[in-house]
Amino acid sequence: MRERLSKIRAPEKDIKLSVQITHSILILLFGIALGALSKQLDNMSINDAIPWQRILGILDLRNVFSELAIWLLISLAISVFSGTPLRASLNVFLFFAGMCCSYHLYTIVFSGFNPRRYMMIWYGFTVLSPALAFVCWFGKGKTKVSLVIDTLILTVMISECFSIGLWYFDFKSIINTLIFIGSATVLYNTPKYTVIGLSGAVALSLAAKAVLF
Repeated sequence: MRERLSKIRAPEKDIKLSVQITHSILILLFGIALGALSKQLDNMSINDAIPWQRILGILDLRNVFSELAIWLLISLAISVFSGTPLRASLNVFLFFAGMCCSYHLYTIVFSGFNPRRYMMIWYGFTVLSPALAFVCWFGKGKTKVSLVIDTLILTVMISECFSIGLWYFDFKSIINTLIFIGSATVLYNTPKYTVIGLSGAVALSLAAKAVLF
């Protein structure tokens, strides 16, 4: 099994254990920081008279961090740039665990309520994230299997970043468009694979809409 997976994408070797531990700790801290930041943005009242708050309002970061797309992009980047699929699983899990715990604790301590039901959804996603990260790691390979994985990932990102139907395609926002471009960039291998992956993702998105509606 390991040999078959290595043919899809070979894991990096000779990475020092101390470097791996440092990277994982930094990813955990990054998740903690983003979880607290996203809740702080929820609680913040934007004052357009203050320049930096006006910029936050224009970027609409409060809504950006309340949607799934930005978290999918970050976890995708963490996954594919990890040295091995197992490292990808661990790092993505640490990121979501740190983010969810800090967001939850920040809400309880500073907002005065416990969003237990809402957080159970995110904790469930955190439990599933290692398996998803393991699969996503192989999307950075240069095989047909990698291309299939890329296509499925981009299909999900299209559904999150754009409004798409059988007869329309609409842009939600500049930020969401940039998130999608970021996802395609993270997965980029060759121009040919990128074109095929994007075309397949659009086709799958339209097919999904046709089935659902």
